[in-house]
Amino acid sequence: MSINLAAQLREGTTKSHSMAENVSFVKSFLGGVIDKKSYRKLVANLYFVYSAIEQQMLLNKDHFALKPIYFIELNRKMSLEQDLKYYYGSDWRDQIVASEATQVYVRRIRDLGKNQPELLIAHAYTRYMGDLSGGQILKKIAKSAMNLPNNDGVAFYDFESIKDDDIFKSLYRNALDDIPLTQEQISDIIGEANIAFTLNMKMFQELNTSFIKIMSMLLFNAISNFYVNKRKD
Repeated sequence: MSINLAAQLREGTTKSHSMAENVSFVKSFLGGVIDKKSYRKLVANLYFVYSAIEQQMLLNKDHFALKPIYFIELNRKMSLEQDLKYYYGSDWRDQIVASEATQVYVRRIRDLGKNQPELLIAHAYTRYMGDLSGGQILKKIAKSAMNLPNNDGVAFYDFESIKDDDIFKSLYRNALDDIPLTQEQISDIIGEANIAFTLNMKMFQELNTSFIKIMSMLLFNAISNFYVNKRKD
């Protein structure tokens, strides 16, 4: 008997999803306004998050609740490494540091891996299904906004081992629905999915602060240059 976990997750996170989309950094991104320095910080933060998720999924791949949704073709760590090399250079490992919000996120994932592996479903669902659903749109926006050549800097959005996104998402949803869970476990997973959205929002809010500082500096410089040129005239 199907537990309809996929549908329950979607419905149970509707409000959190909407809130995440309304964070200023996300709204700016979707509007095509992207600061490259802020974006590369996002890529770095995502690297730490996905490294944690994929490490814990690997360690718990035989757990009854995770085995059905353990698809290595979803892994993003190597793709993010390609992007980090593009944005930071070959010594990117020496340059990136997880932000405070990212550290909290990573600790949460590692704690679940040790104590409640079934709740990792929430983090895998939130990240990977979101990546598959909106990845190509975000890729186009990022390439256009930052004038990226070819596919440089956007490897994160390419799932090369997945030939058809819609077919795979259907496969993933069916796998979710076949996991033998109690209603209490399902409620805990939905609650954790909302926590996952909140942790993502915290990361975006940090980036928004950096973005505002950068835009304020650019505006200040533009105004200063305007008055300097006006005096010369």
